[in-house]
Formats: sequence, C-alpha cells, structure tokens
Amino acid sequence: MDSIRVRDFIENEVPNWNDEVVSVARFKAFSGQRSDWEPRFVFWRDLIIKVATHFQLLLIRPSQVKNDWFNRGGLTPLCLDHVLSLMYNEGDITRTVDLADPMSGRLSQLLRKVSNLITRPASPDIRSEECVIVTTLLKDKAAEVVKHLSESHWTSSCIITMKKFQGICGGPEEASAILRYLSGCGIAQYLSAHKKEFVEGVKFFLSGAALSGISNLDFDVLHLIWTTEKLQQQLDVIDRRYESSRKSAMASLHSGNRKLALRYAREMKLFNQSREKCSSLLNRVEEVLGVIADAESTKKVSEAMQIGARAIKENKISVEDVDLCLRDLQESIDSQKEIERVLEQTPSYTDMDDEDIEEEFKNLELDIVEESQVHTPAPEKACTGAEERATEVLNDAFSNLKLSDGKLRITQVASSGDKEPKKLEMEAV
Repeated sequence: MDSIRVRDFIENEVPNWNDEVVSVARFKAFSGQRSDWEPRFVFWRDLIIKVATHFQLLLIRPSQVKNDWFNRGGLTPLCLDHVLSLMYNEGDITRTVDLADPMSGRLSQLLRKVSNLITRPASPDIRSEECVIVTTLLKDKAAEVVKHLSESHWTSSCIITMKKFQGICGGPEEASAILRYLSGCGIAQYLSAHKKEFVEGVKFFLSGAALSGISNLDFDVLHLIWTTEKLQQQLDVIDRRYESSRKSAMASLHSGNRKLALRYAREMKLFNQSREKCSSLLNRVEEVLGVIADAESTKKVSEAMQIGARAIKENKISVEDVDLCLRDLQESIDSQKEIERVLEQTPSYTDMDDEDIEEEFKNLELDIVEESQVHTPAPEKACTGAEERATEVLNDAFSNLKLSDGKLRITQVASSGDKEPKKLEMEAV
C-alpha cells in the first residue's frame, strides 16, 4: 500500500493532524488508568479502521501501520503497540491462525473451538505478526462474496474453483482469510481433487441451505468446472492468435506481399479448426454439468411434491381440484409449444459451408478494398406512388397475420375497386 496516499487521506480526515501541540499529546504512550487514555485509544482505533475501510485493506501489517501510516517527520506514535494489542483483545483485529482451518476436518475444528473456550490462549505479540485481519472488513467482504454467488447461482449450493474464488476475493491472501471465516461459519467447505492435476475448489451452501457432507459427485463436478475454465482459457488464446494472424495478413496485403499474406491465411484456417474442436469439447462438458444440475433440481422437485402432498391432505383439498389446475396448466404449456413449433418450421438461411483458404484470402482482400474506400452517404430516393402502395399492402398483411391450427393465415384487404376481401392462406414449411 502506498504510504503517501494513506498520509494524504489522514490529513484530509483529521483537520488538526499537523497541529504540533495536539500531535504531541496524541503520540504519547498510554499511562495511568484506562479512563485517562481511553479517548486517545478510541481515536487511533477508529482511524486505523477508517483507513483500512477506505482503501479496502482486509489485511494490514502492524509494522507498516506504525512506521509508515502515521509517520510525521520521523516521529511515530508511541502508543500504537498498545492500541493494536487492545484491538486484538477486543476483537477489532484477528490473526489468520485464529480462524478455522478449512483444510482440517470438522472434528478438528470443533475440538479447536472447545479447547479455546476451556483454556484461553495467552495474548500474542501483535508487533511480531506479519499481517492481521480487520474483523469488520472480513465480515463485510465475506457477505459480499456470498451475495455475489447467490445472485449468479439459482441452486441452494454451488462449487467454484479456487482460482475463481481468489478472483472474487481480490487475491490469494484475502481468499484464504475469507475462506477460513466462511468455513468457521459453516457456509463454505474446501475441496481438492487429485487426478491428472491437483485441483482446488470451494463448495458454498447458499440461501440458508443445510450443511451436508462432501460426496464423490462434488469432486467430479469440481473437476468438470475446472475443465471448462481451462477450455475457455484455451479458446481465448486461440482467439488472440487468430486476430494476430489476421492483422499480419492485412498488413502483408497492404505491403503487396501476397505470398506472406497467404501463409497467414493458412494459420487463420488452422486456428479456426482448433477453435471448433475446443468449442465442441467445451459444449460437451457444459452439457454434462447441465445434466447434473437438472438431476439436483429434480431431486428438489421430488421433495417439494412430497411436501405438497402433505399440505393437500392437511388443508383438505380434493384431488379433482388439483387435477383441474394441472390440466389448465398443461393446456397453456401445449399452446406455447405449438407456437414455438410453427416458428421453428420457418426456413433457415443460416447454414453455410466452411470456407477454404482461398475464400478466407478473398475476404481479406475485400476488407482492404472497403477500408480504402471513402464512405459517402447514399442519396435518399423519393418513394413512388407504387412503392408507397406496396408498403401499405405489406403493413396490412402483417397486421392481419394470425396463427390457427398450425397454419399461418393472412387476411389481405384488396384494393378499393374490389368488393370482397381476399384471403391468402400460407402454411408454414
């Protein structure tokens, strides 16, 4: 952390920070009864927490706090060691080792808590600690992580890789502290899988879900999620290389080196083939994850049906009433599916054959031509009477578009000279 920025912040937050008389009184060591130096302790405690909160410093270094943050021309507060010790005793800061170790078993964590309750450990020397954790920030950041995961996952639990968890938390050290805290609260559990590579992850229990043990399926899901992230990284690398080859091919065409441009076009073709293979594998893995998620959802639905059956019996609802509601719901679903079926039967013009290298090369040449041309706005054409009439007919046709019995029916109103409207019936192909 840049100490200059911290000092500038302190000067803005404390109006009389540079007042010599006030600073001498503040920088003195604590002596006498606590009531004598309580206001000064509160001042330093609140200032330390305010600085950490402003700069989002979950972990602070006691040596940096004492020697850099509050350094005034070589003078540092003599009471800071006492302040940090009191903050630790009162729970404002804590050490990493004081939090639950997520890699240890639940029995080990429980025994540690009981041991701490029976025999209180001696107060440590905070000055010798490499880093300490600001408790208020730890709770706030842990709540933000859980909220972020709850918003991005609709299930009651989720599994993410350690790399993604570290990215959410802001770094490995922050992630370690937050994982320890959430593990102690029973919201998160550490996972690791040893297959071809060592994979680490975290399982979260969201929305007040009951804690459950780690199953073999959890390890398989972790490995699948890790695989999707690796494949996505590979796709990003392929895309960057493709774009680099494309720029090189364009530059070669600009310089008139057609042979070199053709070589880059071949590279682009190879990158496209690699991307297709990688995308296919990624889709297969995501499909497996989707099947697993659907299976978990089905399990939840089964449990909900059992609860619903009990509720029906308790509230004396007849089976006929429930069956009538289900029939109405099924009719609505069938109608929606019929609409989707008819829409899907419309011709598709998106299917295209793969381009060979020459096609890729021609596209590059067209890009060069387009870049060299000066784009001028095309003059607007005056609409003739016939075109206006055609537009009106099309508007009327679309306004009378109806769907009936799997067919598209268009009722078109004829011109003013006709006595009866004509009906055009078009069946969806």
